[in-house]
Amino acid sequence: MPFADLTDVRIHYSLTGPAFAPVLVFSNSLGANFSMWNSQLTLSSRYRLLRYDTRGHGQSSAPPGRYSIELLANDVVHLLDALTLDRVNFCGLSMGGQTGIWLGLHAPERLQKLILCNTGARIGTPELWNARIDAVLARGMADISAAVVGRWFTPDFTLQHADLVASTKAMIESANPHGYASCCAALRDFDARETVSSIALPTLVIAGSHDLATPPADGRFIAENIPGARYVELRAAHLSNIEAEARFTPEVENFMNA
Repeated sequence: MPFADLTDVRIHYSLTGPAFAPVLVFSNSLGANFSMWNSQLTLSSRYRLLRYDTRGHGQSSAPPGRYSIELLANDVVHLLDALTLDRVNFCGLSMGGQTGIWLGLHAPERLQKLILCNTGARIGTPELWNARIDAVLARGMADISAAVVGRWFTPDFTLQHADLVASTKAMIESANPHGYASCCAALRDFDARETVSSIALPTLVIAGSHDLATPPADGRFIAENIPGARYVELRAAHLSNIEAEARFTPEVENFMNA
């Protein structure tokens, strides 16, 4: 897979699909890498799919210093510039969704449609994020992996797909703890509750009815505050694109075709 050397970070990405098809960017959740979108690769017959590892994740570099959602979103803009992509469609989940919110507010000229999945205008509390940061920096990713994967999937799905859940847990444990902690700080400091209503792009909001990390109320708040936004709630926990793939992917494709 190729890399893009941006101003202060090396971004690992994959660009697949017909050269002149509409571009759909996928942005990963905290603790994941772009392989979390493998279930959506079926869309590559009709769309040009750009998946990338957020800085501090996967094979992208984890530069030291303060991270913010603005910084993560600007990485997307700089990656699009490096790949000479003008306007794209953007689909982000959790942290990736907040990246999409920032882009919708501050770089709408680079977007055509926006898909915000299992995310919130604000996620969690400073106390939650500070405790997570302290745990990871003190004891590593294995200290939190079981709890995190337990929020990502429902108990029934975990029982029925033990191998997939185990590989997802391994993905979390392979994350760079310093990059992960820096992205935790970015999530801790982001709050778009007062501004999200300024997004004027066609927007699809997807929530999971069993999502404990970003409950349906978070998704409904976004959808109710973005004019004309469509809201879909799936029977899933946090990674709805995996657990409810049979509905998630068609919902995305229908929205893209609308």
